[in-house]
Amino acid sequence: MIHWTQEGQAQQALWRSESGASAPRRVEVVDDTLSADAAYRMACEGTGLLWQGDFQNARHLLQALMRRVDRKPRKSAAKATQKLASATPAEAFHLHRQAQAQRARVLASVLIPLEGDYGIGLRRAPDWRLACTEAWGPATGERTVATLRELLGLVGAHEWRKKGVEVPALGAPPNNRIHPHYGVFSPVRGEYVELVANAPLPGKALAFDIGVGTGVLSAVLVRRGVQRVVATDQDPRALACAQDNLRRLGVLPKVELLQADLFPPGRAPLVVCNPPWLPARASSPIEHAVYDEGSRMLRGFLSGLAEHLAPGGEGWLILSDLAEHLALRPRAQLLQWIAEAGLQVLGRHDVKPRHAKATDASDPLHAARAAEVTSLWRLGVA
Repeated sequence: MIHWTQEGQAQQALWRSESGASAPRRVEVVDDTLSADAAYRMACEGTGLLWQGDFQNARHLLQALMRRVDRKPRKSAAKATQKLASATPAEAFHLHRQAQAQRARVLASVLIPLEGDYGIGLRRAPDWRLACTEAWGPATGERTVATLRELLGLVGAHEWRKKGVEVPALGAPPNNRIHPHYGVFSPVRGEYVELVANAPLPGKALAFDIGVGTGVLSAVLVRRGVQRVVATDQDPRALACAQDNLRRLGVLPKVELLQADLFPPGRAPLVVCNPPWLPARASSPIEHAVYDEGSRMLRGFLSGLAEHLAPGGEGWLILSDLAEHLALRPRAQLLQWIAEAGLQVLGRHDVKPRHAKATDASDPLHAARAAEVTSLWRLGVA
């Protein structure tokens, strides 16, 4: 719960945070009379700003906070640049993550109260009840408080879900769109999907898709002629998202969805896994699609693969080498884990990323991103 005092009366509401962040200990009720500079000072001190003014002005305030948090004093900026220039790739990565976390804490200071039906009772407030229901489930009648930044992300996810993402590897429009749900990572980087669409299949009777996410790889496999796919995920949101997408694409009858950590029972001629690519701690549920602390999923997939491959079968590991360029995990370590699991490399298909950050020289991790290669490792039992 989150607690505050308003007009001399103690108030409380259910606190919602997708990242799992605690409710702010200090909460001040504020409105349109609060200046951006004062709001910034309060946000940096960890005070939650519970908004009671015009909703659109709350959005303007958040934009003003963004400008202030990104506009560092000249001396501090020069010091940060110097520190970054002398850092190792791994140090640069951790400095970048720290800066992102600090920025997120400041921008999470603007708080919006919601009624028991997820309605926002502020002047000029939009109706975001459907987006809230999609993300959080049916309203329970309890008052809720969430950060404005999280609400904007929630509404952005709602729009993605409506419009979908075109995936050329699924064929021609209009039957090639994936509709990501809130909290499920979108397949905006299509190069890894193309690897699965083009690698030679070891067989078409059965495939396992480990960590199904939006269902995009299962759909690609069915479209390629695989007769049956068993897809797993431990996240209920991902399973619901995959079911929705596979139904939209007309391939759900050939896919069985199971809630499981890694493998389903049995063996298959093809086992596909696209684990998170960076061995670091996730700060929110959706980041688990990117960050895999201790390479837990990667190592779990490799160590259990031999037991779930049919004779002569292949395991397809889709993995970026960004972690190697950031000095977070050396190539030798990956090869050692493959060997220790009783596996051998049958082949590898590579592709260069095409996303915007790969060519953005202002990105703190530009050198690593520019050198990145995404690979489909074809693994078999040694």
